[in-house]
Amino acid sequence: MANPFTEEQLNQCSKEVLVQLFLSMQEQMNQMNRNMELLIEQLSITNQKRFGRSSEKQEIDGQLSMNDCFNEAEVIAGQGTSAEPEMKEISPCTYKRHKQKGKREEDLKGIETVEVLHEISEEQLEQIFGKGGWKRLPDEVYKRLDFHPATFKVLEHHVAVYAGKNNETMAKAKRPHDLLRNSVVTPSLEAAIMNSKYVNSIPLYRLEQEFARNEVHLSRQNMANWTIQCAERYLSLLWERMHRELCSCPVIQADETPVLVNKDGRKAGSKSYMWVYRTGKLYDSPPIVLYEYQKTRNASHPREFLKDYRGTCVTDGYQVYHTLENEREDLEIAGCWSHARRRFADVVKSLSKEKAKDTLAYQALEQIGAIFKLEAALAGLSIEERVRRRQSSTKVLVEAYFEWIRANQNQVPPKSETGKGFTYCLNQEKYLKVFLNNGWVPADNNAAEQAIRGLCIGKRNWHMIDTIHGAQASAIIYSIAETAKANHLKPYYYFEHLLTEIPKHMDDTSVDFLERLLPWSSDLPAECRKANL
Repeated sequence: MANPFTEEQLNQCSKEVLVQLFLSMQEQMNQMNRNMELLIEQLSITNQKRFGRSSEKQEIDGQLSMNDCFNEAEVIAGQGTSAEPEMKEISPCTYKRHKQKGKREEDLKGIETVEVLHEISEEQLEQIFGKGGWKRLPDEVYKRLDFHPATFKVLEHHVAVYAGKNNETMAKAKRPHDLLRNSVVTPSLEAAIMNSKYVNSIPLYRLEQEFARNEVHLSRQNMANWTIQCAERYLSLLWERMHRELCSCPVIQADETPVLVNKDGRKAGSKSYMWVYRTGKLYDSPPIVLYEYQKTRNASHPREFLKDYRGTCVTDGYQVYHTLENEREDLEIAGCWSHARRRFADVVKSLSKEKAKDTLAYQALEQIGAIFKLEAALAGLSIEERVRRRQSSTKVLVEAYFEWIRANQNQVPPKSETGKGFTYCLNQEKYLKVFLNNGWVPADNNAAEQAIRGLCIGKRNWHMIDTIHGAQASAIIYSIAETAKANHLKPYYYFEHLLTEIPKHMDDTSVDFLERLLPWSSDLPAECRKANL
């Protein structure tokens, strides 16, 4: 820090020097004020993220619809402009709300029903009505839902062995195709383990404790080994088949999230990544969700995964995808409007309603909200009609939005959240406009972020994966679980079916049998499908 001027030194300075000193100090004060504003903004946003709600609801046509997405504020603030009603305007409901007729029957449809009879004995009837003086009317019927906790059985297989009386010939009965030979695990048990960990996010140590409370002693090490072996030996075949199917889709969506792998040959705390790829949200085909584990986040991984893909990939603006697009002529990258509005949403959420309305961030959210509102109205249209409407209506709003950014970019500090939001949008302009010309391309990448949510919820419970084999197995199992859910299957029964059927074909020279096991196959047993859709 420079030594301050003394009063005597200032008295000896000329007018020009004093003016220069004053202007210099004024500029320093202005810079300090700008820095202070940035710090206050960052502090406000940090407090909101830590203590405020992590998602918002977007208001469309007066109704709140949940369009939530992984760990982000995905909704436009300030869609409604009407003031909150005064207390005197609120009156209690003057009628009693009745339950929807038939809802209980609908909820219980498809569940096995056991009749429980409650009758009066003939002796009691004679006391009430006299001998033969009664007739039976239709029963009064009501229903209760019964629950039975997990039960365990030991299946003791006896394989008959025969020997000839007059020679040394021996014969043995055919042994069924075991899941893992010389192991006690069965398809139903392993399906329960996979469903608990990868669908319900229960760590194996908790599952070990739950089994022990039922007097079944299975170590988490054994359960982990079974799971890895089943994923690598059996389920990986289905993963490869779904990968080929995914690469035939004209539009896919991609995202990635960090994970910690304990034993991956690097120093502790090194980040690994789970990449997720899924079919486009608007594409008219059975949904596919695929996870892939990789140590790093560089371009070599999507380059390898997408080497046979030809089409459009919707992403969050990560540079490696743009690198791939520059390398290839048959790959197009589309941007995500949800990411375009995130910084503006952070600013608006960190301010009071009155202060927020005076900001450029609020105005940006309103304009992006209008784009999303138009998109919501196009959801049920054909691809051709959606493109036509996008060109006639949505394109006008998109072009106006970017012109508005250019006109206002210099009004905010570049390092502020609003300034960073403007810069992001201008850098991504080419990619954010792709959806206007392709009816299969969605305006956001929310579907990919929602597909990766299961892993993100799970890692809050188990925190890290122990080995690379475990991470690769987890990617395979998460892929099948998420794809099963997206196709309205019951993951437990689907896992059990796969682990029963695939071992039967391990000696086959063809993998054509996998066609019957795909999540959208009509050959799947009825118990795998959700009845109430």
